[in-house]
Amino acid sequence: MHASNKQPAIILVKPQMGENIGSAARAMLNFGLENMRIVAARDGWPSQSAVATASGAGRILDQARHFSVFNDAVSDCHYVFATTARNRDITKPVYGPKEAMLIASEKISEGENVGIIFGPERAGLENKEVVRSNALITVPVNPNFSSINLAQSVLLLSYEWFLAQHSQAENFSYEKKTEMASMMEIEKLSQQYETELDKIGFFFPEEKAISMKSSLRNIWSRLPLTVSDVRAFHGILRHLLKSRNL
Repeated sequence: MHASNKQPAIILVKPQMGENIGSAARAMLNFGLENMRIVAARDGWPSQSAVATASGAGRILDQARHFSVFNDAVSDCHYVFATTARNRDITKPVYGPKEAMLIASEKISEGENVGIIFGPERAGLENKEVVRSNALITVPVNPNFSSINLAQSVLLLSYEWFLAQHSQAENFSYEKKTEMASMMEIEKLSQQYETELDKIGFFFPEEKAISMKSSLRNIWSRLPLTVSDVRAFHGILRHLLKSRNL
């Protein structure tokens, strides 16, 4: 994200229709957001149908970054929100759009990079993507008809972001933090612990290994880790391995 124009990254994960990408771009520009990232668009990228639907917001698509792998799209983010309409058996903070965008605004003002991930139109985000987020955003809707179009979801969050930038936020406070670890740094930490735990047979029985690893990754992503915290955890593991090999 450009230092002169700090704002959250709108990250569309495996979008299925170019028309929805174009509509999302239009919704973003309506409320001053310009940082779009796209992960593995089903019909490829760039998309003529997205351009046709963007209707004046083509520059959002022109500068959008496309990634083939989800982890690469969030690697520079210090804090990631996952949007979901479904109840998840995952323990994470859950916010409404307004509260989430106030938190995003505060974090960005402190120099952090924030990402908001949106899942594909048909089924939403997979758990493997949700566990890598720090918090969830859920929109209160009619329980008998809870499905929201991708572009509508982007519009709701973009609107709340716009309000957060133009409201008087004297009453909103958020704990000041030191430099926060990026998702890439947390992912490397998670992989290192997972590798060493694998070596000692921690993930047992085998049929539960995938679930146990997912739970461990969820713990790492849920923690508000600073750069110093990550260094400390790496140091702890190095000393444990050193003492084990004596």
